[in-house]
Order: sequence, then C-alpha cells, then structure tokens
Amino acid sequence: MKVVFHERFREVYARDAAAAPGRLDLAVEELRRHFSFVEPAPAAVGDVARVHTTAHIEAVKRRGLTYEMALLAAGGAIAAAELALAGEKAFGLIRPPGHHASPSSSWGFCWFNNVAVAVEKLRYRGDIRTALIVDIDLHFGDGTAAVFGRVPEVAYYHVSAQSRREFLSELEEFLGTQGSYDLVALSAGFDRHVADWGGTLYTEDYELIGRMVADFAAARASGRLFAVLEGGYDRAALAEAACALLEGME
Repeated sequence: MKVVFHERFREVYARDAAAAPGRLDLAVEELRRHFSFVEPAPAAVGDVARVHTTAHIEAVKRRGLTYEMALLAAGGAIAAAELALAGEKAFGLIRPPGHHASPSSSWGFCWFNNVAVAVEKLRYRGDIRTALIVDIDLHFGDGTAAVFGRVPEVAYYHVSAQSRREFLSELEEFLGTQGSYDLVALSAGFDRHVADWGGTLYTEDYELIGRMVADFAAARASGRLFAVLEGGYDRAALAEAACALLEGME
C-alpha cells in the first residue's frame, strides 16, 4: 500500500472546510507510521481537459493558488491510479477534493474531478477500458455522475443509506451484483464518521469497507484498486478512519 502525498497539500489555498489549516496533519502523521509515501507531480492540463471544458479550466486558473493545488490533486489521483495499474494499491491523500466537479462547473470545495481525470487518463492511453467508481462520501458525487453518465464503460455508485447497518449492507449488496472491471476507484469521503458531519460510521467500519472493496477488486478487477480523499473534516476522525480504510484495503 502506498500513500500519495505532497507537502504542498498542507497549504491553505481557499477559505473552505477542505482547505482548512492543519486538516491533513494528523492523517499524515498517522499514515506515515504504517505506510510508504510517494510524491506526485501536477496533472498536465491535457489530462484535465479530457474531463473539463476549456472555459471551466480557465475559470479555475484565474483563482491562482487554487488552480495550482487543483492540478496537484488531480496529479495525485493519477499517481494513485497508475500505482494500482501496476499492482500496488494506493491512497491519494490529496486536496482539494473532486467529486462535485462536473465538466463545466464545480462546487462543494471541488475544482477538478480527481478520480475522473485519473480514470480517463488510463482509458485514453488504452491501459483500461472499464472502471467502477464507488463513492462512500456523505454527499452524492454529482460531478462524477455527470462526467460518466453517458459512458457505459465506467460505472459510478454512491452508497446513500443513512444508518450504519444499512450503509454496510447496501455496499455489500451492490458489490455482489457487479461483474468484472479493469479497475476500481474509491472516492473516500470520511465525513460520515460519528465525529464528523454525518455522524454515522465508526472507525472500524472503514476497515470493513476497505476489506469489502479490496476483496471485490481482487475477484473482479485483477486487484487493481486505488482510493482518493474526498470529504472528512474532523482531523482526528480523518486520521483514524483513513488508516482503518487502508488497513482494510491491504
């Protein structure tokens, strides 16, 4: 298991919860004790342009530092996806998040759709044809759904159940209905944690989620699995839940 992280992700690039000072510090400290870290490069504009319109890219570019960080986050997702392609599970500890970024717009602390950019780069190169994106964030990834809504080769699924038991059952049941894919991506939001906005899942639940998704990927996607950070705003809960998820994925 590799953690994709760049020290620049600590920078405060905007005034929102995802960009809050120190948000990732405890997660970095916790994950470094257990996993190896890999530093990504920014995504090329051409990689982002496979998912987003020129007008949207230019609008984000006018935000200066936010644009730089959004390119770096997309690059982190690409690095995680490429590690998965090579047989190494990976987690992108990145920000800003991405699942609310549609082709021509974005909101909810997102600018570029990191998971979509990574999946489309691999598809463009011919490394994969199909992919499954599972989203465990508190909020529906409308951006990811918009990007792939008319792309039958890429399936997007957001686990929407509101209770702990129903959430875990829904995820298990969904995975049980799926066929084979070339790659599995996990939009890993941790804002469902009992200490965060959603108040639903416990730390140990994230280990179970990681295990369920990893078992599915092993059986149905040649073990190719990566995850990237979406939401998660309580610093201690983020650190604990991210570590639990990765331990389950291993």
